[in-house]
Parts: sequence; structure tokens; C-alpha cells
Amino acid sequence: MSFRPAWETRGPAFTRELARLAVLAVVLALGTLIVYVTGGTRFAYPYLMLIPVLLSAAWYGVAGAIVVALLAGLAMAAIPLNVATGEAQGMLNWLIRLGLYLVIGGFAGWLFSRLRNTHAERDVAARTDPRVGLPNQVAMEEDLAGLLADSPCRDGKTVGLILVQVADITDILEAMGADASDELVSSMSRRIARLDGVRGVYRFSGAELMLLLWPVDREGLELTAERLVALGEDNLPVKGIPARVQLVLGSTLPRDRPTPGELVREARMALLAATEAHRSHCHYRPEFTQRTVQTIKMISRVRHGLEQGEFLLHYQPKLKLADGSVCGCEALIRWQGDDGRLIPPGLFMPKVENTTLIAPVTRFVAGEACRFAKRFAGTVSINVSARNLQDPALLGEIEALLERNELLPSRLEVEITETALMNDLTAAREALERLRSFGIGVSIDDFGTGFASFEYLRYLPITGLKIDRAFVDGLGHDERSRKLMACLIDVGHALGLEVTAEGVETAEQHRILRELGCDLAQGFLYTKALPADELFAWQGVHEGRDDASRW
Repeated sequence: MSFRPAWETRGPAFTRELARLAVLAVVLALGTLIVYVTGGTRFAYPYLMLIPVLLSAAWYGVAGAIVVALLAGLAMAAIPLNVATGEAQGMLNWLIRLGLYLVIGGFAGWLFSRLRNTHAERDVAARTDPRVGLPNQVAMEEDLAGLLADSPCRDGKTVGLILVQVADITDILEAMGADASDELVSSMSRRIARLDGVRGVYRFSGAELMLLLWPVDREGLELTAERLVALGEDNLPVKGIPARVQLVLGSTLPRDRPTPGELVREARMALLAATEAHRSHCHYRPEFTQRTVQTIKMISRVRHGLEQGEFLLHYQPKLKLADGSVCGCEALIRWQGDDGRLIPPGLFMPKVENTTLIAPVTRFVAGEACRFAKRFAGTVSINVSARNLQDPALLGEIEALLERNELLPSRLEVEITETALMNDLTAAREALERLRSFGIGVSIDDFGTGFASFEYLRYLPITGLKIDRAFVDGLGHDERSRKLMACLIDVGHALGLEVTAEGVETAEQHRILRELGCDLAQGFLYTKALPADELFAWQGVHEGRDDASRW
């Protein structure tokens, strides 16, 4: 698919051609007049007639140059050798001049044609993905700009963009190689191109295709998105093997005369939103931009916040279900903004965990937790990320912190999620073995919610399991939940692990967990996470009550 270049959109093509013909006619006439006025063809002025010949070669190639060369030669044949005496020029003289015009014009036309063809080939190459032959991002932005300029809204319909990502193309790449992934993308593009309203399919990256639709409205865009998702459900032959792929889509429609770059960015943000929400399709909303800008600003303030002491830890106690005593707590980071309000960790920690900022943040948490542990009688747990486990220097600093604070390593426990472990199980095992060799406890957080096999529990040097709140919620009214909880507790105990239930909110959940033999529990039933001094005050009140009056 192609559109006229932008310079062609400023006026009709015939107007440009008329202007060129007029220029050639004027130059031919002017050259002829100059030759006549200067005395005839015996002087050097007939060479001026090469100007229109070269212009026609540049504009019309060999054919145009030959036609103008003939006209120039005929014009010179009509002028005598000497105008003053009326002496006529010889036939040989005229033929030599005509031949010169034709040779120079023809050669120039051939050169200009070669230049145009070379430029066209380079333009095609610049607009084409070399792997699969599809038009690329450059072509898409040019075509989109042409549509936005030439095709205003029609009956409420306008231009639409859908960014399509093949989410599991990495599996094809690893199993069958780059050629197979290219074949998959090419096959998918051919199927997509047959959908109604699709004006162009472009390869944006190894795993992404951009669709240009026109004319389309929001309803039509949603319908196309549904059909695209359905295409991913069909098997596609790749190297003779049927493959099923999962497609993730981000779409947008123009508002307020946007640039092509702005529309592409909106489609990209919609795709990221769909990925984060584990959805197949998401349409762009203006709040996506606002959320992204706020996140960028917030992340940029993290290091400054650490330096300015804006971060602090709150502590949520862990209780022994056997007797209700406080035996430990989990250290949870909090960020106090300029207005004194606490910024929820969910707004910044997921982004921080994916950047190098996680190292100073975890270093701060570990340092504060060790200082708190000197005042607290139980074990203090801190959360670490997959990135932390790949940082030997940070692990060494945690060990040094315990020595510097003269704490037994068993007083500190690290919690890590199943999902983080699965990013690189081998590296995670090595890091956890180092922590365990020093004496630090290791617990799997949010146990049961990941996609990992229980088999990995045999190989990891862990000391505890922390069962996710999702399994605690239904204990009071769902027999299946109780049976599932009992199985999880039995798995932990069979491996010699300490089992903790998080998210306990009712006395009935507390009672059932105790009956099932769960070791520890934490949750709002007991208390929310508290600053250090408030935790000690709560602990004093809690331990002063008898077991029956606590909950």
C-alpha cells in the first residue's frame, strides 16, 4: 500500500506538468531568440539550447530529452549561419549540432533515469522490513501522515491504529530459530490483511505488527480487535508444524489533529496496559498518559526521597497460632510524601523493582529492619526481588549489616515470591544458598499463586512457606478452600517448613487455621502494619490480654 508523497498533495499533478512544459517552451524560445539576436548559428550561443534538453532529461528521461533535442535542432536549423548577411548553414553543420543535442540529451536522460530508479529502490528498502518483506515503521508513519492529511472524518469514521504483539513468539524463536519466527509473522500478516477495513499491515519489531485502518469508528475498531484475537486461536503452520499464538492488542483513534508519532505512542501505551492487565485488547484512554507521567515523576524522586529520609518502615506482626504470642513481624516500606501523606507501595514498588533503584531501596529496608530487630524480640522479615538475588554485592551488604548490628542471622528472614524465583531458578538457588549458609531464613511469599511446579520446593534451600491471602478468604464458608488450605499446610510440614497464613481478617479464619495446624498468621484481625513505636505499644496490650479476649 502507498500514498502520494507529501509534495504531491499541494496541487494537482497536471498543474505541475503544465508548469514544466511552459518552462521548456519559454527556455526554448528564449534560447532561439538569443541565437538569432547574437548574429546566427556560427557563434557559440547555440549551446544554450542544451539547457532545455538537460531540463527535459531530468524531468522526462530519455524520451523527453530526445523530443526536446529534436525541437532544439529544428529551431537552430531555421536560423541562418549569419543573420546579417543571410548566409545559410550547411546541412552537415546542422546534422552535427542535432546529433550533439541528441547524444547529450539521451545520455543525460539515461543518467537521470538511473538516479531516479536508484532513489526509488533505496526508498523501497528504507520502507521495507528486510526479513519478511512487509512495510516497516517508516512506511507506516508516512502512510498515516498521508491519511491524516487527505482523509478527514467521514460519517463519524476516521483513521485507526492497532498495535499487535505476538506474546509468545519467544517460544518459537528459541525452539525453531529466527526464520521460523519471521515465517510466523509473515503468515499472520497475510491473514490480517484480509480483514475488512485494514488498509495496511506493517512490521514494527520482531514480535509486533501495526495495522492501519480507514475508515473506522470505535465500534468497528473493537470488532476488528475481536477478529484479531480469534486469528491467534487458529493454528498457523510454521516450518510444517502447527503453532498457536497469543495476540495482545493496543488500539487508538485520533483526537484533536494528532501527529503520527503521537498516535503510535498511544497505541503502544494501550498495548502495555493490556499486557499489565493480562487482557487481549485495550483501547487507549487519556488517563494512561497521565498515569505514565505521574509514574515517571514518582520514580525519579525515589533516590532523592531516600536521601531526604522520606521512606520509613511499618511492621505487621506474625503470631503463633498455637498460643497467640507474637514471634515475628514483616517489615513493609512506606513513602511519606511532601504533604505528609503515605504513598501506597503499589504505586511505586512494582516500577522500582524493575530498575536499579531496587538495590538502594532494599539496602535501606535491610538497614532499618536490622536496627529495629535490636529492639524486637522476634524474627524480622524483609521482601527481596529477583533483581536483588542477582546482586552479590547487595547480599554481602545484608550479611555485613547483621554483623555490624551484632544480630544473629536467624533474627532476619527474607521473603521472595514464586514468580520472582522462576525468572532464573538456577541463579535464585545460588543466592538463597548463600543466605542460608550465613544463617538467614528464606520464605516463599504468596505461595500457591504462581505458575511454578511444586517440584522446585525440593531444590531450594528454604525454611518457610507463606500462603497467599487468596486461600484464606474462603475458609469460613467454603469446604473446598479448607481442604486446599489443609493440603498446602501438609506440603509445608512434609518438607519441614514453617507455614504462615497471611491476610487473616476474621476470628473464624483464625480458628480454622489453628485447627488445621498452621504455624503462624498475620493480618488485619490482629493489626495492620504499624510504625515501630506503635507496634511495641500494640504488642504490650496484646500480650496483656488472655487468649479468649484477643479476637
